Amino acid sequence: MAAVTRVFTPRRAARMLERDEKLLWDLADRFEPEDGVLWIYEIDNDDGIMAFTDFGLENFKEIIADQIDRKD
Repeated sequence: MAAVTRVFTPRRAARMLERDEKLLWDLADRFEPEDGVLWIYEIDNDDGIMAFTDFGLENFKEIIADQIDRKD
């Protein structure tokens, strides 16, 4: 597996996938690090910031195609 070289915030990922940010938050609740989700911690933010790798974006695309777009 290739090394992670960049991550995307939920807002950026939602824009890239042309989806609502809340949808990504709901879907990401089931993600594990091996699915492409990471938590980033700053010195003044103990809660952390969720971010997605390129692999995480691909997982979102698959889930959306299989579970959401298929219903439409």
